[in-house]
Amino acid sequence: MRQRLTELMVPFVAHQVEPAPHERDDMERATGERVIPVVVLEDGTVLGGDADEILDQIDRLYSENDFTVAHHERRVEARQFE
Repeated sequence: MRQRLTELMVPFVAHQVEPAPHERDDMERATGERVIPVVVLEDGTVLGGDADEILDQIDRLYSENDFTVAHHERRVEARQFE
């Protein structure tokens, strides 16, 4: 998910959360969710649930750009060395 946000030039901050959902009071106060992943957009929209569903929503909200294409090419190139 971080990779896709970077590719689309969506600014983001990743926060560490408690490992057990029942301990995520701070996260729930901030997002209304206890389950990860969860993304809060700049306008306050909360995207939660399955990671693929969140990525689909992000792809509908943000357009690809030249940066996106360059990132894809670099990722493919880097995988050749794994």
